[in-house]
Amino acid sequence: MEKQIEKLMYASRWLMAPMYLGLSLVLIALGIKFFQEIFHLLPNIIVTKEADLILVVLSLIDIALVGGLIVMVMFSGYENFVSRLDIDDSSEKLNWLGKVDSGSLKNKVAASIVAISSIHLLKIFMDTPNIDNDKIMWYLLIHITFVLSAFVMGYLDKLTKERV
Repeated sequence: MEKQIEKLMYASRWLMAPMYLGLSLVLIALGIKFFQEIFHLLPNIIVTKEADLILVVLSLIDIALVGGLIVMVMFSGYENFVSRLDIDDSSEKLNWLGKVDSGSLKNKVAASIVAISSIHLLKIFMDTPNIDNDKIMWYLLIHITFVLSAFVMGYLDKLTKERV
């Protein structure tokens, strides 16, 4: 009985596979939004103010960072929790595949969230005349919380690796 339960529990990891596949659909949605932003910008590029152009560029960078985060979580999560990816060495294999464990994945996700939050905060600072000070204070507090959380997670990861 115990063996069957353990086999069933181990096989249940495959329930995660559709979730990782679903992330690829989200990646497609982000790609559509990315190019939608570009197509909205191009016809008006001559009359667009510099500050507005920078805001659009920051939005595009934001989308690209989120896309990279999705790819990292999708592949690393699949490899760590479901199954190894069978990719030939002769093809375009990403050099970090198989090297990112769940702890370092968590740290990379935290660092990506801080980077995304930083870009979002920069966009807010670019648009400060239209935003009241209370909202700016809350954005800053949330960003500082992300930064401190990422720092603490990295520090704890370093402590646990030193003990091993």
